[in-house]
Amino acid sequence: MTYLIAAVLGVVQGLTEFLPVSSTAHLLIAGRLLGYEDPAFTVMIQLGSVLAIMWLYRTKIAAVVRGLGSDPGARRFALMVALACLPALAAGALLADYVQTVLYDSLRIIAVVFIAGGVLMLLIERFRPAPDVFDAERTPIARAFGVGLCQMLALVPGVSRSGATIMGAMLMGIDRPAAAELSFFLAMPLLTAAFAYQFVDVQSTLAAGRAVEIAIGFVAAFLSAAVVVRPFLGFVRHAGFAPFAWYRIAAGIATLALFPAG
Repeated sequence: MTYLIAAVLGVVQGLTEFLPVSSTAHLLIAGRLLGYEDPAFTVMIQLGSVLAIMWLYRTKIAAVVRGLGSDPGARRFALMVALACLPALAAGALLADYVQTVLYDSLRIIAVVFIAGGVLMLLIERFRPAPDVFDAERTPIARAFGVGLCQMLALVPGVSRSGATIMGAMLMGIDRPAAAELSFFLAMPLLTAAFAYQFVDVQSTLAAGRAVEIAIGFVAAFLSAAVVVRPFLGFVRHAGFAPFAWYRIAAGIATLALFPAG
């Protein structure tokens, strides 16, 4: 694996992790196109994207941690995030092996899910209920848990964790930017847990001498994720999610054309 490929995959990871387009699917496709598929490398660079979103929201994280003992608002926020992450954590523990050994091998499944997800996003944009929650931090706990149930769908490659949570939130009356920000909050503990779980599986396959390649991918993922998050919020505030839906449909069609055998 060259340093250039490490940088490219890191950028792909960082740019797509928090957009509703499925970073896992993009890494699987990019790895196939570049002739390189290494679960250990993919797991290690994922942490770069996680740390990027934690860095961007470091003030909020610090305020919640400081206020857990005295601030009801901080405790409510922590409870909301924890309950919303429980369904995906449970589903991941039960189904992760099947997903990674069966679904990850089929680019045809990814392509079909890309297209279906894009169509569903267009329908939700068109027929979603009028929003009544405009601040992610004030999301009712019951609705946050419902978003967490939607998050379980992201186990299927191509669904997109951020896409599932954002669309689920919009169906529950949460405004677009608030839905995207809620997705960011849920990503922090969930992706950290996913990284820790997967790292245990792949640590024995981390070959000596790979440190430079992993460092390049990690930094590229961190920087690209940090750059894309704020503009993404501004973009969806004005343009909505239809552009991402059409991108998903086009990407699904292109994947079927490039890999007709699946």
